[in-house]
Amino acid sequence: MVTTTRTLSIVKPDAVRRSLIGNIFNRFEQAGLNIIATNMIHMTQEQAKQFYIIHKDRPFYNELVTFMSSGPVVVSVLEGPNAVKMNRDLMGATNPSEAQAGTIRHDLSESIGENSVHGSDSDENAATEIRFFFPDLA
Repeated sequence: MVTTTRTLSIVKPDAVRRSLIGNIFNRFEQAGLNIIATNMIHMTQEQAKQFYIIHKDRPFYNELVTFMSSGPVVVSVLEGPNAVKMNRDLMGATNPSEAQAGTIRHDLSESIGENSVHGSDSDENAATEIRFFFPDLA
């Protein structure tokens, strides 16, 4: 039995800057993911630090925080069958050069650092991430 679940997606500053929001949203919808909430925001450095706190001990943390607060992002809640896995499959590998053709990161991203999209990596993290941006949906 297929379970309908939710996941968080972020269209990152590089993709917003290059006017790729519609392209990315179309891919979600074509794959059967419903966009049930969305908001364009400009994350502060403090918000980015809190959101990515799980990576605070990783060497790329400060660069990630700076990048994610460098311009507007679009945060969305996606809903569909096995939403986390479906979205991760749509995004492709973190490194665009390793992502399969047809995935968002392969087709649209410019680098591993500016890879256009973020998606929750587990149902548990999805719930936490959704609550961060959309507390009324938690």
